[in-house]
Amino acid sequence: MREARHDVLFTPLAIGPKVARNRFYQVPHCNGMGHREPKALAAMRGVKAEGGWAVVCTEEVELHPASEVSPSIEGRIWGDEDIPQHERIVAAIHEHGALAGIELVFNVPRPNLVSRMVPMGVRAGMVFSDDLDPIQAHAMDKADIAQVRRWHRNAALRAKKAGYDLVYVYGGHGLALIQSFLSRATNNRTDEYGGSLENRARLLRELIEDTKEAVGDSCAVPVRIAVEEAQYSAGLSLAEMEDLLGMLGELPDLWGFCMGSWSRESRAA
Repeated sequence: MREARHDVLFTPLAIGPKVARNRFYQVPHCNGMGHREPKALAAMRGVKAEGGWAVVCTEEVELHPASEVSPSIEGRIWGDEDIPQHERIVAAIHEHGALAGIELVFNVPRPNLVSRMVPMGVRAGMVFSDDLDPIQAHAMDKADIAQVRRWHRNAALRAKKAGYDLVYVYGGHGLALIQSFLSRATNNRTDEYGGSLENRARLLRELIEDTKEAVGDSCAVPVRIAVEEAQYSAGLSLAEMEDLLGMLGELPDLWGFCMGSWSRESRAA
């Protein structure tokens, strides 16, 4: 028997076009398996679904080799060849009646040790690297931004094809390009993607709209984002995030919030 005040946890919840069977939601988290051990990863996510979670999500999943984090291991959905391993994950989650979510990410400037693609970011500068790799990122121009939008949209289409129910737009933990654009501590641009909060949020708005257009009524589109950046005196503030919600509040199907960042790299940025 459970107390009546807990009943709400066991009631269904609509998330865009999908309905979670209860309020137990496993948010995206990394586990070190990623693209290298897809069978083990699928089994682990399946166990969570079997245990009763209504929504089970992946870790962050790289949407393109231009932002890979080798030697760290996380998910990848670089191309159609990656779809089968995601279908395995989705099947393991769906087998037990849960919804499957994927968190797409374009990381802040990384050395791209496997792809060897030239890093890029909201501004020119050092890459974020545990090993202090002597590599510089170039500032994204309008063509780069348009390219990232195309890559993100293509990844959303692959996620839809793999059977995911929720496709995240991710901008938190000091890891994702979106947070770099939003933050006054990292965005010193003078074009329409810099300056005012509305301009710094432009890429986030575009990616949400692109993703919703790509997946249509087949998937929900949540956004996961940093609430504030306590480690930066000039970073995202809680007041700015309240203003951002006023501007974009109705666009995603669900908001997920995290605090600042945990990474050594972002503290040094």
